[in-house]
Amino acid sequence: MRVGVMVDLVRERTVEEQFAQLRELGMDNCQLVCWDRSLLTRETAARVNEAVSRYETEISAFWCGWEGPRDWNFYEGQLTLGLVPEAYRFRRMEMLMEGSDFASWIHVTDLVTHVGYMPENPYDPHYPAVIACLKKIAQKCAQNGQYFLFETGQETPITLLRAIQDVGADNLGINLDPANLVMYGKANPVDALDTFGTYVRGVHGKDGLYPTDGRELGPEVPLGEGRVDYPRLIARLRELGYDGAITIEREISGEEQVRDIIRAKELLDRLI
Repeated sequence: MRVGVMVDLVRERTVEEQFAQLRELGMDNCQLVCWDRSLLTRETAARVNEAVSRYETEISAFWCGWEGPRDWNFYEGQLTLGLVPEAYRFRRMEMLMEGSDFASWIHVTDLVTHVGYMPENPYDPHYPAVIACLKKIAQKCAQNGQYFLFETGQETPITLLRAIQDVGADNLGINLDPANLVMYGKANPVDALDTFGTYVRGVHGKDGLYPTDGRELGPEVPLGEGRVDYPRLIARLRELGYDGAITIEREISGEEQVRDIIRAKELLDRLI
């Protein structure tokens, strides 16, 4: 296992600047994140490839967002997040397919996203349509020689496992965000590995607390200060044969974010 960090593909800050900082922090790998559809071009891909070569950095996965509103809570989030809301589903499926092409141009084999609040009830009328949509995305990824990874958080582990089985493709996996499972109140992340551990192809290094409000997620906190038991988590991942990246994600900005990333790397390095 090795430690990396999230890098955002945005107009406000070049990928070269972020790769340079990544190297200054003593890391050589990242997940690349993009929410801006207009950046999913061959021109952008060429800049990314040049930066990867210049800074000798590996992109372990491409985290592809989607267009439209997004509310990270338990109420409006049901209506706005991922592929579940019918009003946004088709356009978001299109963007994810474009994201698959972009990932192929930057030579990345894992495409990651949040699918949304997939219904716990498989007889929910939304469920078959989401599964059909996921089948198309999985087919697109297969054509590009890629895996499609579900980011954990908005669904229980058994719901996620059921969806993977119902899609039925052999190029599906999971990007385990252990903090999300805590912050959404869905599972203890160590125990969740008993359900879907064999599908894990990526891991986020993030921490959080359980929710105490029926409308709002639990708060994200610096790694090591939340409810994710990283010693047990890493030990269990090792038992399952996971030897990939643990990608630090700290969803704040500024100097505090950098300090927290440095502390997170030190903690993870000790455990690994």
